[in-house]
Amino acid sequence: MTDPNVPAPAAPAGAPAPSGDYPGKTLGIVGLILVFVVTVVGLIVSAVALSQSKKAGFKNTPAKVGVILGIVFIALGVIFTVLWFAVFATTFSAATISSF
Repeated sequence: MTDPNVPAPAAPAGAPAPSGDYPGKTLGIVGLILVFVVTVVGLIVSAVALSQSKKAGFKNTPAKVGVILGIVFIALGVIFTVLWFAVFATTFSAATISSF
């Protein structure tokens, strides 16, 4: 039986304060937002957040979505860039040939 007049023992000095958050939660949300603005940075931040959450044993859906969107956006960017250069090269070579 515990004495109601005795205060509860305090947490050790080195122990982190309990919180409702899990590691990487905020970083995952930031990474998800960054994917839409700066894709590569958002992908990296989301991957770090996902790694932190996995190590702590938590699921981090925003980080996972950020990683997936980052990969998709980078792939689309590469495809768009290749197509743009192909169209530019075709147009430039056609203009050069017709000028002779």
